[in-house]
Amino acid sequence: MTNQVLPRRCRGVRRGERVIDGFGARRGERRYNAFTLIELIVVVGIIIVLTGLVLSTVGYARKKGARARGETEIAAMSAACENYKADNGVYPQQASSTDVLDARLSGNPSTYQTASLYLYEQLSGDISGTRNPTGKSYMIFKPNMLFPADQTQNVQYLQDPFGNSYGYSTIQAATQNTTKGYNPTFDLWTTCTLTSSPPSAADQNQWIKNW
Repeated sequence: MTNQVLPRRCRGVRRGERVIDGFGARRGERRYNAFTLIELIVVVGIIIVLTGLVLSTVGYARKKGARARGETEIAAMSAACENYKADNGVYPQQASSTDVLDARLSGNPSTYQTASLYLYEQLSGDISGTRNPTGKSYMIFKPNMLFPADQTQNVQYLQDPFGNSYGYSTIQAATQNTTKGYNPTFDLWTTCTLTSSPPSAADQNQWIKNW
């Protein structure tokens, strides 16, 4: 019987009755390859860091997009107010709401809703707020600018991209007091997110506004 010569990588060293192959494993035994605990921790850590970076980038992009939309909407409503004044001689103004709202004193969007609704009614021609304009329209409002989102319900206020009410004030025009409001015509703004009331200067620096 001839002796079979094994390839070098397969040759084993016979120790008693046991033969160990060239890779240090006994013949007939299954070899296992697995991650160590440290390797797993490193991989998980990298995944967590990358996830955080992605989420922060997405959040920043969304916020930037919302601000850009807010600037566009305020510019469009301001232009509509100018067209309204050209026809009516005055900007949309209501003694019980727009004439008493002062942006200098209020940073709470929940106090803007009545004035915001009045502005919508005057610019859209939807005097009843039922989403069915019957008067002259100076601006067509997209559904996402109106609250609530349910199109079968009456409009409650103009909604900014951050989900809050837009602010609209004619207090300086009504009182001729330059310490109230910011513009002698009208103030139109969004706080973007909820801020303190009264708002601080730092808060207002983050607002999108027409002054």
